[in-house]
Amino acid sequence: MERVTGIGGFFRSRDPEGLTRWYETHLGIPGPPESYDERSWDQEPGPTVFTAFPADSEHFRRPEQRWAINFRVRDLDAMVAQLRDAGIDVEVHGETYPNGRFADLADPEGNPVQLWEPAGADAVTEHPGHSGE
Repeated sequence: MERVTGIGGFFRSRDPEGLTRWYETHLGIPGPPESYDERSWDQEPGPTVFTAFPADSEHFRRPEQRWAINFRVRDLDAMVAQLRDAGIDVEVHGETYPNGRFADLADPEGNPVQLWEPAGADAVTEHPGHSGE
């Protein structure tokens, strides 16, 4: 079976340029390239979770919210400190789960964002063909 090899996407925004700058400034996610001669963002290899939740799940900040994004990070504490230093409200989960640690925040338009520092089997830092930096 053929499989996808990465994830990307598009979403609506009241201020696309401002929100793109926010994600680049605070999470290090570059916006789209200026031209087709420039490369798009290369994500680091690693575990990715993509799953559906029940329609009545309280995992989302708002009942009408149908999607949430989860970003994998190397050092949750460092990322949370960086965000809080920038005045961004971040809620770190009090529990450490078998698959790692999590924190929740919202982007400037209220979209839920979750940060994940993998643990257990997902904490592998070396991948074939990747130095792990």
